[in-house]
Amino acid sequence: MGSNARESLLDAAERLFAEDGIAHVSDRRVAEAAGNTNHSAVRYYFGGREGLLRALLDRQLDSVEPERARLLAASDSLLGDIQALILPVTDDLAALPTPSWRARFLNQVQHDPVAAALLRASGDRAPAATRIVRSIIERMQHLDRAIAEGRASLMLHVVTTACAQIEERAHRSGEPAQWPGAGHFLCDAIAGMLQAPVTPFPPGAPAPSGSGDESGATA
Repeated sequence: MGSNARESLLDAAERLFAEDGIAHVSDRRVAEAAGNTNHSAVRYYFGGREGLLRALLDRQLDSVEPERARLLAASDSLLGDIQALILPVTDDLAALPTPSWRARFLNQVQHDPVAAALLRASGDRAPAATRIVRSIIERMQHLDRAIAEGRASLMLHVVTTACAQIEERAHRSGEPAQWPGAGHFLCDAIAGMLQAPVTPFPPGAPAPSGSGDESGATA
């Protein structure tokens, strides 16, 4: 019973956070949406809002990290590294029931200070993602380090936003998203972005900087 109640709370929270934004959904509303009569259920099962968010992020990381590690071990190129980072995510989204809210929830995480901080701190839960991002940056040694880190940071935002948009369109149309094709499209596009020419900066203009966090923590 406890396990089922916990999963029901996670599923309800993921949907509500995806639809309305994390900050606009109360713990009581999550409990009600999960069919739980205990309005303190989030605190009971997760210790509060941060525990709920951490459990949602951990559930996603647990789904994609093993496949990321496997693909990284077989990678011998920049594109291979990118595929190791992205394809497990799109494959995981493809395996979810229709409709799904996972991609839109992960996009909301980027815009919520508490959830984003939890994701950045989850590097120890995402060792494969950490290694992949570092490998990608190392494969761009021909670029200034700040540019390489900045592009790697941008890569994560592009993928998260694109997946949320694909999921939203599928939800509205009632048609399943074509995740395998979308995954490879994103990998190719990201590879092009990472290897794009660098326009010289105007005199006095500051160089771009990365996120400042090379943990590579990404859902």
